[in-house]
Amino acid sequence: MPYVITEPCTGVKDASCVEVCPVDCISTTDAVEQYFIDPATCIDCSYCVSVCPVSAIFDEFNIPSKWRHYIQKNRQFYR
Repeated sequence: MPYVITEPCTGVKDASCVEVCPVDCISTTDAVEQYFIDPATCIDCSYCVSVCPVSAIFDEFNIPSKWRHYIQKNRQFYR
């Protein structure tokens, strides 16, 4: 899983990341409070990281420990 969207996105859903993604791998539903990155589609370009207004996107190896559970949350969204 290249990139993961974490807690700062919750309730914000700005969509700047969606607009810059060249492979449309970022999505959400009305039922959830944040965006998620599809690990099977993401090409690891990192465009989303620099445009996120709340600094919520990390590569999976650099996620702060307090938000590591978002890796599993992201996987569950795409099951």
